[in-house]
Amino acid sequence: MPAWLIVFLVTIGYLLASLAIGLASGRHASDSTEGYVAGDRSLNFLVLYFIMGASVFSAFAFLGGPGWSYSRGAAAFYILAYASVGLVPWYFFGPRVAALGRRFGYVTQAELFAHRFDSRAIPAILAVLSVFAFVPYLVIQMKGAGYVFNVVTEGRVPQWAGSAIAYGVVLVYVFRSGVLGVGWTNTFQGMFMMVLAWGLGLYLPAKLHGGVGPMFDAIAAGLPDMLRGPGLGADGQPWSWGAYSSSVAISAFGFSVWPHYFMKIYTARDVDTLKRTVVYYPTFALFLVPILFIGFSGVLAFPGVEPADAILPTIVTSALIGLPPVIVGLFCAGALAASMSTGDALLHAAGSVAVRDFWGNLRPGALDDAAQRRWIRLMVILVGAASYGLALIPGLSLVELLLLSYGFIAQLFPLTVVTFLWRGVTRAGALWGLVAGGGIAFFLDLALRLDLVSAAATAGVHPGIYGMVGNVIVMIAVSRHTARLAPAHVAEFVDR
Repeated sequence: MPAWLIVFLVTIGYLLASLAIGLASGRHASDSTEGYVAGDRSLNFLVLYFIMGASVFSAFAFLGGPGWSYSRGAAAFYILAYASVGLVPWYFFGPRVAALGRRFGYVTQAELFAHRFDSRAIPAILAVLSVFAFVPYLVIQMKGAGYVFNVVTEGRVPQWAGSAIAYGVVLVYVFRSGVLGVGWTNTFQGMFMMVLAWGLGLYLPAKLHGGVGPMFDAIAAGLPDMLRGPGLGADGQPWSWGAYSSSVAISAFGFSVWPHYFMKIYTARDVDTLKRTVVYYPTFALFLVPILFIGFSGVLAFPGVEPADAILPTIVTSALIGLPPVIVGLFCAGALAASMSTGDALLHAAGSVAVRDFWGNLRPGALDDAAQRRWIRLMVILVGAASYGLALIPGLSLVELLLLSYGFIAQLFPLTVVTFLWRGVTRAGALWGLVAGGGIAFFLDLALRLDLVSAAATAGVHPGIYGMVGNVIVMIAVSRHTARLAPAHVAEFVDR
């Protein structure tokens, strides 16, 4: 049997195992919207830890991370920086969010803000902003799955077909099982990826260079700019410290307020489970270290790989490495696990947000519980189809797509902070702050991509940071000139 066919069959076997776990886990949820979206608020520490961690171990990490260390060197270390601290805000506002969710029945992020600011417009805007940010993030996952299938089959399965196969499986178990399907498949996929990351991350440097130390010594001698902070930009020239630090900042700000992460606060069994998840979560950053070693191992041994995000499957399928086909199949399944463990959470959250937060606020009471579940499942399919269409567009870097998404979603961070800390913020202030921040981030990013504004004019700072600054300024200015909400209502959120 040809080696590529063995690899392909092992990969298909992994997909079938994920499908079986995803479908079986959904049988334990109640037949309600709360069961589908929040898992009846019953997730334990193990599942919550892996549902959060595996979401970070996405195609961005398993493929984009090695792609950046391979093509841009030290620039990839920004991933370790923000992954270590991104969930820390949960320790402070997470218990409050969980308690309010149980008290008022929230299952999405925007339902909290809608109640806090007594506004239908804010959750509708949040829904649009969230889905707008979800789609590039989903595109990352689908492109990653396509890369894997294309390389492991030596080009016999095109990228569009590989993406369709993997996300056909994801759609089925998310459609059927909701958040419990996401949670238990992520637990399986997360454990699988941990083992593979360290195994591959240590084996490749040893095989190609004699070890991790000799690998970096060889890079320092041959291509020293790769190891000089903050690394290289997309054009191959040194990246600015402004770009590097703002990429860390925008990712850290946005990390804790991604709607598909934020919604998992409501799923925790209790406050202790939530806090333990936050405390132990930075350990997942340790598992990103060997992922970067994979990319560095190919810098000298595999020059000229295009796109750079395909470096991992390119290395493991190379005759130079000499891995048995079954082992290659397991590693490629790990890359698929990285893609799917984030994609399923995104699809589930996108459907929930679109129905509960957008349509539910435009037409309150128009959908009963059963109708909500049907529409959420339909939106899962529609968002998946739209993302798949965009994934077919060539030439987009996985990490650049992620940073684009973070620029939009980070605009929710100031709103989250003032929700619990500032009595003086008004409905209009919160609304117009969001509009201003999202607008600045979008148009500045567009201007940079069209070369209407130079990177030097912005000091290399991420457009999302400028958006956050504008967001806060507008929020404060408008709040000082508009009517405040009733003190008794605000006290439910601000007083502990």
